[in-house]
Amino acid sequence: MNKTDRLLAILLELQRKDILRAEDLAGIFETSVRTIYRDIQALSESGVPIVGAPGIGYSLMEGYFLPPVSFTVEEAVALLIGTDFVEQKFDTEYGTKAQASRRKIEAILPESIRREVSRVRTTIRLFAGGKEVDRREKTYLETLRLAILEQRKVRFGYSKRMPEADGNRQSVRVVAPYGLVLLHGSWVLLGQCELRQQLRHFRLSRMDELMVLEDGFQFPADFKLQDYKQADDRHIYVRILARPEIADKVKEANNFYMESMEERTDGLHVLFRVRQPEELLQWILGWGADMVVLEPESLRDRVRVEVEKMLKCY
Repeated sequence: MNKTDRLLAILLELQRKDILRAEDLAGIFETSVRTIYRDIQALSESGVPIVGAPGIGYSLMEGYFLPPVSFTVEEAVALLIGTDFVEQKFDTEYGTKAQASRRKIEAILPESIRREVSRVRTTIRLFAGGKEVDRREKTYLETLRLAILEQRKVRFGYSKRMPEADGNRQSVRVVAPYGLVLLHGSWVLLGQCELRQQLRHFRLSRMDELMVLEDGFQFPADFKLQDYKQADDRHIYVRILARPEIADKVKEANNFYMESMEERTDGLHVLFRVRQPEELLQWILGWGADMVVLEPESLRDRVRVEVEKMLKCY
């Protein structure tokens, strides 16, 4: 990055953040603190009202705004692809806002840039992955997003794919919603569950009768969604053999539970890590006789039982 680009980037960072230390800026732009001092001086001499406080950092004088900046073709394409993603995967309100943003970005681009951006975009198609977000799920997404911002609890019916320890798959949950995460193409709510008395994850696609309650809640002082990592409780290993005929398809399937794979003379050996072996049962059966469970024996028995049941249907 040359000096001119770095000066503009520093100005944008100062406009985006309330206050930044020279060390912070040096880390962002991978340069020395001394260079940042010189850049700040250059900006000040050019008339940018930068306020510096020893031991605290730099900030822009209140009321100062950087005039609109121009975009390169690549930057404009990146922004427009971003609006495509929001329109596909977010709720209706944000989808509408994404459309409006796209029109505004296109409107301010010079004609030559707009033509080039249009040409580049015809060569790129965004596929956000996962199933299409249906209308009900988008409605739930908007409802939960507002509940999080207003810090109000929610109640909903929830269907688990695998039964809980008490054997139930269906339950009613009251949850303090902390955040929404797009995980493997599916929206997931992260929140404190009153039934389980712990932080839990809920797929929006498995919810029904969602309702926002009058009860409020407070976010834990130490909770930050961006830093949160789910506790890994997948402690059971499953080993399977995929026949050579389907090896490439299994690789492309990229199963969430897949840990590693190794090609051998008899086929593709794949290692999975799960909470319960049954989580892989339907996936394994879908490959038919081209996939064989090597271990654990309990899962081999389950596959055998399911195949016998299938034979009785025919």
